[in-house]
Amino acid sequence: MIIVSWNVNGLRAAARHGFVEWLADASPDVLCVQETKLSADKLPPELNEISPYISRFSFAERKGYSGVALYSKTPPESVETTFGSPEFDNEGRHQFIDYGDFVLANIYFPNGRMSKERLDYKLAYYDAFLKFADSVRSSGRNLVICGDVNTAHKEIDIARPKENAKTSGFLPIEREWMDTLLGHGFVDTFRMFDESPEQYTWWSQRARARERNVGWRLDYFFANEELAPSVKRSWIMADVMGSDHCPIALELDV
Repeated sequence: MIIVSWNVNGLRAAARHGFVEWLADASPDVLCVQETKLSADKLPPELNEISPYISRFSFAERKGYSGVALYSKTPPESVETTFGSPEFDNEGRHQFIDYGDFVLANIYFPNGRMSKERLDYKLAYYDAFLKFADSVRSSGRNLVICGDVNTAHKEIDIARPKENAKTSGFLPIEREWMDTLLGHGFVDTFRMFDESPEQYTWWSQRARARERNVGWRLDYFFANEELAPSVKRSWIMADVMGSDHCPIALELDV
């Protein structure tokens, strides 16, 4: 099974840049999308019905904001969009997709740059998600986590670590949470296969950052340690345009 995750920075905008055609050509078994920026009444039929995929969406209460989506060739057993708390459920940031052999969490983690309040919200969301991930793992289920984590984990994951040491997205407290996630029995699957620097998934739209590869690795696939031997590949699709993020991919033997 090949799973792709992509923050499209607006699904309708991505569609204008060839999203549907790209999906037909790439043809992953599953595509998880973040930052759709859609509401139910603004979902175009051509983005809701893309053969041979079934689609599921989670919308934010605030129109044109956040949002995640699933495109899957195989219908999952269930798709949950609640975290159990309105504080975290009303921004349409998550889908929990049950494929039987594993649960797939499609997550658009909050951005903490706008204010201290949003940083606090991001950290609270991180902690609530970790409790969820722990509960899935402790129940004996396998868990794959994908999406935009909105944090570069280590210095190797960002082009300008010193300049961004006090910027949300590379703060010590955010990076420590990622250490904690790995310490709870999860694996950064990309680093299972590639330890090289300058591997990024997001670039500022200013100053030709993507052209110069001045970027951040903000998008990840994590898997619980028990499932890690089934991970065959994990890679970054840096040549795919259409968003300030590029897609990332995982091949799983299930």
